[in-house]
Amino acid sequence: MNFWEDKTVLVTGGSGFLGTHVIEELRRIGCVHIAAPRSAEYDLRDRDQVRRCLADVDPDVVIHLAAVVGGIGANRAHPGSFFYDNAIMGIQLVEACRRAGIPKTTILGTICAYPKFTPIPFREAELWNGYPEETNAPYGLAKKMLLVQSQAYRREYGFNSIYLLPVNLYGPRDNFDPASSHVIPALIKKAVEAQETGAPSMACWGTGSATREFLYVEDCARGIVQATERYNESEPVNLGSGMEISIKNLVELIAELTGFEGEIVWDATKPDGQPRRCLDTQRATECFGFEARVPFEDGLRRTLDWYVAHRGEQ
Repeated sequence: MNFWEDKTVLVTGGSGFLGTHVIEELRRIGCVHIAAPRSAEYDLRDRDQVRRCLADVDPDVVIHLAAVVGGIGANRAHPGSFFYDNAIMGIQLVEACRRAGIPKTTILGTICAYPKFTPIPFREAELWNGYPEETNAPYGLAKKMLLVQSQAYRREYGFNSIYLLPVNLYGPRDNFDPASSHVIPALIKKAVEAQETGAPSMACWGTGSATREFLYVEDCARGIVQATERYNESEPVNLGSGMEISIKNLVELIAELTGFEGEIVWDATKPDGQPRRCLDTQRATECFGFEARVPFEDGLRRTLDWYVAHRGEQ
């Protein structure tokens, strides 16, 4: 029997960037019963509403994607709310799932949980060997506490939850609002506007020396679904593509794809964030057969094409 065809699945954050792709992947592999209520229906920061949500949906599987997220600027502006909202939503949901006897819960962590100076490539065993990068530490630590909860609940209660660590995501339907977007959508929007207006230059945060790894959102959705079906252990698992690119090279590639030929000006008064990010993805391959499929430049082209076609809707 298809694992998914008789399952009712609750996806928190199902209307968000990643959530919509996870729901599409679930449907593609034969899952019929999917609930993705919005925050206006159930506020996950409210314990009673969390319990009511589980009672109303009665899921066999919960995939917890709901989060308050943003780039470096948003994390610097809202460290308190990023910590509280992400911690309280996850902690209350996992506790409610335990009490309700949910057979399987998948929890999404964040690459921001890793220490600032983690050796490359990031291995899951390094997760506790230092403090996260300061600008996103409150968010990273809030999400990291859900790993502690997941492992503690498995030991004490036999609660079956897993914890995944996705790297920076990008792709169609991303958030392109410059006040809260991550690096790729922010740069695509900036480069398209600079090209169209004939701007002589484009300003970018930091020095360009920091590196990042990026995972196409459809690949991430597939990894989440594969892990939910096949993985049932306490250890956290990285989800990534295994590539590393400097922000400088990323900006130059986006400028090339958008046709922007002006000067790129670096504002070194703004932070670079974590110096380097690149994941060891061996555990995901070994434990549930996940490997990224979409080449980075192909994914960038798809993301750019989607933005140009839909930016009036943003």
